[in-house]
Amino acid sequence: MSDIHILIIGGASLDRLDGADQLVAGGAGMYTAMACRRSGAAVTLFAPRPEPVPPGLQQLADSVSWLGPTVAQQDLPHFEITHQDGQTRYVQAHFGAEESISPAGLPADLSGFDCVHLVPLGNIRNQYNFMLACRANGARRISAGTALDLINEQPDDAVTLMNEADFFFMNEKEAVRLFGSMAEVESRPGQTIFVTQGSEGATVIQGKVATQLPGIAATVRDPTGAGDSFCGATLVGLSLGHHPVMAARRAMPLSAQMIGDIGPAALLLPAPPPALPADERVVVNAAQTSRIAALIADLEDVTPYPFTGPDLPQPGHPASLDYFFASTLQQFSFWTTKNGRYDRPLVATVDGEERKGAFYLFRAYLRWLENTPEMLTPAGQAELSTADMKAVLRADDGTFPMPALELHLQLARQYGRDMLALGLTPQTVLEQVNSSAAPLRTMFQILDNVGGYKEDPLRKKTALLAIILQQRPEAFVASHEDEVPPVVDYHVMRSCLRTGLIDVVDDELKSKLIGRELLSEAEEWAVRNVAHNAIERVVSESGKSMGAVDWFFFQARQRCPEMTEPLCDLCAVNPICARRKELFQPVRRTTFY
Repeated sequence: MSDIHILIIGGASLDRLDGADQLVAGGAGMYTAMACRRSGAAVTLFAPRPEPVPPGLQQLADSVSWLGPTVAQQDLPHFEITHQDGQTRYVQAHFGAEESISPAGLPADLSGFDCVHLVPLGNIRNQYNFMLACRANGARRISAGTALDLINEQPDDAVTLMNEADFFFMNEKEAVRLFGSMAEVESRPGQTIFVTQGSEGATVIQGKVATQLPGIAATVRDPTGAGDSFCGATLVGLSLGHHPVMAARRAMPLSAQMIGDIGPAALLLPAPPPALPADERVVVNAAQTSRIAALIADLEDVTPYPFTGPDLPQPGHPASLDYFFASTLQQFSFWTTKNGRYDRPLVATVDGEERKGAFYLFRAYLRWLENTPEMLTPAGQAELSTADMKAVLRADDGTFPMPALELHLQLARQYGRDMLALGLTPQTVLEQVNSSAAPLRTMFQILDNVGGYKEDPLRKKTALLAIILQQRPEAFVASHEDEVPPVVDYHVMRSCLRTGLIDVVDDELKSKLIGRELLSEAEEWAVRNVAHNAIERVVSESGKSMGAVDWFFFQARQRCPEMTEPLCDLCAVNPICARRKELFQPVRRTTFY
């Protein structure tokens, strides 16, 4: 059991499925609570509690801390449900005592819960009253779900409830009813919306950024509670500090397993929830990972980089925080294509020095730091023009070498606008981070809502920013037990492929990597996700920090470059390297790295 504590408001029911005589446990609160429990959280349920507890709900009662008024069994919610073509249809809905529960019975202090979730209570106004009471009682983050019938009856109340929630869960029909179409679904700053879409998967919406997740293959016996199970498992992932997209990804297998049985049977199992199916096109080479980790462990010069020097702010510069927050989100897409293939990396002269990729950008952003530091503030970034961006990124010869200039401008503006909408500055972010018991988790959760950082499920740029803030001489963020995730960029993936940390077992994908061809989103993810896992293992087994391991692999760009023959004799990994020199990193335009 983890140290995650979740409060679910809204309870259990006894339902009749497809006219069967036997009643089964049901209810949005029950499904959400048991999915949270199966995912490892400690759960408190606030809902009408039957006395005595009927056999169908005994496992629920044994698994959660059940608060709320005592009621007779006949006053429990009750639903008559049928299933046709994989769809759930409510023939009758009786919310019973759940409609009359009051926020007055809530615990006075809810600050100890990582999240509070409000299920539909038969009346959206009552659901909203609970939301207000939870805020007043110190709830840190509040989630809510809805129901199509209730939206149709109380559309304005549904919009109010949705707008006030930190996380909002609904299915596609409900989303279309509220927004008009899936294309128009958008969350407010600081909010994440999750839309389930049956066998098609789910969509995670962060502001205007929508990430479509494919469905998990399942045998459907009883789809009742699939969305609530997804919700519960996702809330645990969010509370553990996972990126919203990763929390949703990891929740989907449990939801798929649950609908393969009748009622909540799969949620009552004691085993850990099922893992995501592996993409078997690319795999971690465990033996090679251990060999390279052992080698790195013995190298004294594998140490963290302090992020100082002529291309970076002087230690103690008063605008350093604004500089690093604004520039690190721009660390992506330093290469061009030609005829559907990788062509060349960005190499250009800036302020009299030839620089490549990341350090070209770092050096260019010094122009703002030294001349107009107010341009690096959230307010300055929010109002950038194309001319502003060209001026700061211009090469000495007057050209603009950034291959995706418009994307850099869009992210700069979105970063500034999100920070302003959330009332944040880099300084106030650090205040929250350094006052937290889990500093890096807090930092990642904040930046999951900020343009330029929120889009990447693997948090490459967020992790890079965390490393910078830890390793700079100012030690903006102290090193804690929180682990920084791998910073997986082009160079790391190329190293993983060439050294043999990961194996590409799919011939078609391998051919595309060798040919430096443009990849699909799924192909790129297959490589990057496994590289992420491999680097995690190297860090764990070597005993080195993520910052030290990342700098080791980033420097490999000089020994194992993109356009020339690798200098194997200069590489510490050479004695055990797989020497797959023909392999190349995934070629796909993304703002992630």
